[in-house]
Amino acid sequence: MWLSWDMASLLAAGLAAFGWVTRRRGQRWRLVSDVAVEASLVAVLYSIWQLIGTFTDRRVTGAEQHGLWVWNLERAMHLPSELSAQRQLLPHPLLVQAANGFYAIVHVPALGVFLVWLFLRHRDRYPAWRNVLAVLTFGCFVAHLVPVAPPRLIHGLGFVDTGALYHQSVYGPMGTGISDQLSAMPSVHLAWACLIALATIQAGTSRWRWAVVLHPLATLYVVTVTGNHFILDGVAAAVVLGLSVVLVRLPSLLRPAPAQASPSLAAGTVASRPAR
Repeated sequence: MWLSWDMASLLAAGLAAFGWVTRRRGQRWRLVSDVAVEASLVAVLYSIWQLIGTFTDRRVTGAEQHGLWVWNLERAMHLPSELSAQRQLLPHPLLVQAANGFYAIVHVPALGVFLVWLFLRHRDRYPAWRNVLAVLTFGCFVAHLVPVAPPRLIHGLGFVDTGALYHQSVYGPMGTGISDQLSAMPSVHLAWACLIALATIQAGTSRWRWAVVLHPLATLYVVTVTGNHFILDGVAAAVVLGLSVVLVRLPSLLRPAPAQASPSLAAGTVASRPAR
């Protein structure tokens, strides 16, 4: 089980204090200090995520109607059926339990591993993508102020709550679980997975970096077959990610380009006039 928001806040404070103390010990401790400070920032983001979830989980009015509207829109768009995919998986208990475990566990460690890799291997790219993560997570929570029920909570559609079926659910009664049940649109799982893939492809240099695309694809499959999200929840997550990237890059895009001296002046020469 992941940390509650108050425990994450204490962890963030402890990491920040440790980073401040080690920075005062000299240059040899600089890397340790930098890692501690960045980890404290991530812990703050995590605590805010958990704290906001305790408020959004209380907004239940219209959640099922909003979820049903998403379902009907998908049928009008002729998108693949999440219900059909789930029914194909249900006869295979081990695969269902693996999907439940992936949904419950993978997204936070995957983000942590990605941030550590980016910080240690591509330090120059890290600040921008950390800022994108912050804007992305905040944007998802703004959208979550409109409650949208996941497929498994919409009566009459026929979805099975696979987490509850195998006693693997991260959710409890409203307001008591470790995650918000009515924040289906957009999917934070998909938003983080798409960010990991996009940043890895942009920052990495190995030809194998493209394999990271399998992470958001696997995440999309898992969140839908477990009845926790619609396909359009993933589409919305990708849109919020795109807007977050634009917002983070906007200041640099709007900054005037520095004036460039003419080649002749930059070289310290003056063009001679043609002889008459």
